[in-house]
Amino acid sequence: MRVGIDARFYGPIGKGLGRYTQKLIENLEKIDTEREYYVFLRKENFNEYQPQNKNFRKVLADYQWYGFSEQINMPRLLKKYNLDLVHFPHFNVPLFYRKKFIVTIHDLILLHFPTVRGTTLNPLFYWLKFMAYKIVIGSAIKRANGVIAVSNFTKKDILKHYKIPEEKIAVTYEACSRLSANYPPKKGDRILEKYGIMKPYILYVGNAYPHKNLEKLVLAFVRIAEKNPQLHLTLVGKEDYFYKILKNFVWNNKLKNIIFSGHISDEDLNEIYRNSEMYIFPSLYEGFGLPPLEAMASGIPVAASNHECIREVLGNAAYYFDGLEIEELASAMAKITTDENLRKDLIAKGYGQVKKYDWKKTAEQTLEIYQNS
Repeated sequence: MRVGIDARFYGPIGKGLGRYTQKLIENLEKIDTEREYYVFLRKENFNEYQPQNKNFRKVLADYQWYGFSEQINMPRLLKKYNLDLVHFPHFNVPLFYRKKFIVTIHDLILLHFPTVRGTTLNPLFYWLKFMAYKIVIGSAIKRANGVIAVSNFTKKDILKHYKIPEEKIAVTYEACSRLSANYPPKKGDRILEKYGIMKPYILYVGNAYPHKNLEKLVLAFVRIAEKNPQLHLTLVGKEDYFYKILKNFVWNNKLKNIIFSGHISDEDLNEIYRNSEMYIFPSLYEGFGLPPLEAMASGIPVAASNHECIREVLGNAAYYFDGLEIEELASAMAKITTDENLRKDLIAKGYGQVKKYDWKKTAEQTLEIYQNS
C-alpha cells in the first residue's frame, strides 16, 4: 500500500497543525514497516524532516496553502506517485483530487466566528474567502473515505453541520510531548530575563485570534493586579496582526503589568511554563486545546473557560470559568494564585490527565483508519 501524507504544514511553520503532522509522522515511522509512505513538504520545512524509516520518502511540494497553485498542481503531483491513499491533515483538500483520501478536521472555527474582525482582509474579500472555505471544507468532508476528528466535540460539530454517516468519523486525540523530564532544568531566571518576563506571573501561550478572548483576559487581570501589584500577565506568541491589535488595546487603555514576550523556542518555553504561577486559557472555542495540557505536564495549575471541548480534554484537572464573564475570569486567577490547597490538587490532577494522551496511540489509531479506508 502506498500512502501519501500532505506534510506541507510539518513543524513550527504550521503551528498546531505542524505539531500534529510532525508527531503523527514520527510515530508512524516507529510502528509501520509494511506500507510505503510519501511525505510531501515545502521548501521551508523540507530539510527539517529526515526520514527514520526506510519506507518513508520525502517529496518536494512547494505549493502555498489555500492558493490556486495548491488546487491545480497538488493533484498532479499526487497522481504522479500512484498513491493508494492520501492523508490530508487539514481541510484544504484540492477540489480536483479524486482518488482515495482521508482528512483530519481540527475544528470548524470559521463557521462559528465568521467575522471580519478575525481577518486582515477588507470585508468583500473576507466574505469571498469565507465562502471558498465553506466550499473546500464541505467538499473534503463529503468526499473523504474517512474523516478524523481530534475530539468528540469536533466530531459532533461536524455531524451538526454536514450530513454524513456518523461511522465515517473517527476520533483520534492529539497528545502532549512537553514532559518536564524531556527538558532538564536550566537557569530559569536567566531565560525569563531574556524575554523580559518578571515574576510572579500568570501565563498564556498561543495566538491572539479574536476567539481566544484575550481582551477580556487582560481586563480581568487588571482587576486582580490592583490588589497584587507585583503580579504580571505574560502573553507568549509570535507578534502578528492580532497581537498588534491587542498591544494597542493595552496601550490605549494604559493597562499595566502585561508582558508580550513574542515567540519563545520550545526548549525555553518549558522554563517559562515551570516558573509561572498558573496557566490561563480563556478561549471561547477549541477543537482540542494543547497548551493547557502542556502547562499541566510542566507542573502548574490551569484555569480554563468552560467550553465543551476544553472540558472534554482537560477533565477534572482544571478550574473552570465562564469566558464571557470578566468577573469569573478574574476570580479564577485570584483563587488559583492564592489558594495553596487548590493549586496542589490541580497540579496532581494535571499530571494524571496528561498521561491519558499519547502520540503513539494517535498513530496506531490513524494507521487502523488507513487500513480500513
